[in-house]
Amino acid sequence: MKNSVKVLVACGAGVATSTVVMQKLEDLFKENKINAQLIQIKIAEASSRQKDADMLVSTSLLPTQYSIPAIVAMGYLTGVGKDKLDTKIIDTAREILEG
Repeated sequence: MKNSVKVLVACGAGVATSTVVMQKLEDLFKENKINAQLIQIKIAEASSRQKDADMLVSTSLLPTQYSIPAIVAMGYLTGVGKDKLDTKIIDTAREILEG
């Protein structure tokens, strides 16, 4: 059983929208008492960095398939489906922790 989830947080350039999502994820994990390590990246880096992470949360469309759970988090920018997105991320994190 793991005690922490490593999450890659990606957007096109690795700056603007991923910063917004980073803040939302920090709050979400804190509220749900999940210990998470968030790493901000460009989506282009995701393939090479996935082996060191448990989950990918991206604000851009995923250019490829990944070996870790990958969640598109547009809902955090648009507000549409945000609750469903929160649930999906928390459920995925719990599955990873329970391993």
